[in-house]
Amino acid sequence: MATMNYYAVLEVSLQASQEEIKKAYRKLALQYHPDRNQGNRQAEKKIREVNAAYEILGDSDARKTYDRLRLGHAGPAQFRREDEEAEEAVSPVVVLQRMEGTLREEARKQLFKVLMRNTNKIKEELGRIRERTIAIQGYDTFLEKVVSQCAEESLKELVTDELWQLRERLVDIAVEMVCSEVPGSFKGHREIEQVRRTLHQAYHEGWIQGYAQACELLYERR
Repeated sequence: MATMNYYAVLEVSLQASQEEIKKAYRKLALQYHPDRNQGNRQAEKKIREVNAAYEILGDSDARKTYDRLRLGHAGPAQFRREDEEAEEAVSPVVVLQRMEGTLREEARKQLFKVLMRNTNKIKEELGRIRERTIAIQGYDTFLEKVVSQCAEESLKELVTDELWQLRERLVDIAVEMVCSEVPGSFKGHREIEQVRRTLHQAYHEGWIQGYAQACELLYERR
């Protein structure tokens, strides 16, 4: 499985401006538009790739995340010495763990940013955390299990539809990158779906971590 390079799909350089990306997309969308290519399966495939690429590169924040995923993907395997033995190649487990870490960090930053824009919401969450913690142990601390529980309950409110959709797109990209770096290691639909579930979980954990970090920043023990 070869990794789709969204920059190559839109025929732009890595340094292309957002305006250049928009112009490239419009040109290709017109070239491969279904009305101009009726019955052409290659054109149908190409327009899907062009649309997928523009969904990510056309959004400056999503583009930055995509670039970080690509950098994380281009890890040890990209810089291995030519004389290294094949046995020393990076393992599927390491590749998957590296991508988990990248997605977890992206998600952490997302939720932290969302909450830091609304400190009143953080204070509201801290009040709920404090009340539950005191009910459990009789005194106030930043109790991790309570923080995680409150985070789980608040995600539906804090994570916008846009962030949910971005998560799905980024996880799809991450699955593709993981499978392409270790060809043949994840075989069949079942194993690939397990990779997807693992990366989804890492993303979810990142959101929880972002919530906890934002709350801890304003926490004051009483």
